Amino acid sequence: MNLFVAKLSSSTTGDDLQELFSAHGEVASAKVIFDRETGNSKGFGFVEMPNDEEANAAIAALNDSEVDGKQIVVKEANPPSERPRGGGGFNRGGGGGFNRGGGGGGYNRGGGGGYNRDGGDRRGGGGDRRGGGDRRGGGGYNSDRGGDRGGNRW
Repeated sequence: MNLFVAKLSSSTTGDDLQELFSAHGEVASAKVIFDRETGNSKGFGFVEMPNDEEANAAIAALNDSEVDGKQIVVKEANPPSERPRGGGGFNRGGGGGFNRGGGGGGYNRGGGGGYNRDGGDRRGGGGDRRGGGDRRGGGGYNSDRGGDRGGNRW
């Protein structure tokens, strides 16, 4: 079982997590996530425990416990397919939005996103820049009165 560990102190390391969780069973891996640009801890990490019973025991014992002066959160990690994705691409990929906004990536400023108020869906498009032009994916605003606005512009 893959566990998500949040609210970590900036001084907590993967080795610290390995030691902490090993008291509750076998640990296959333990890592703290660091910012690529600054090298600082992002304050969360992941611990993989092959035995689900041991993992559940670790969750029960360690959730809301204090580690390095901070009260941590431990829970089962969401599978990668359940995590929201904002897009991507080369040089400023896609964006996000409020309530199911989102968008594709693209080559040089693909994008999208939007605001939606009453259950509809406002998704932005992708984008592609060729020959010096700049294409940007659409976005928009959708409310119960205003309808669906936006579209692609380039």
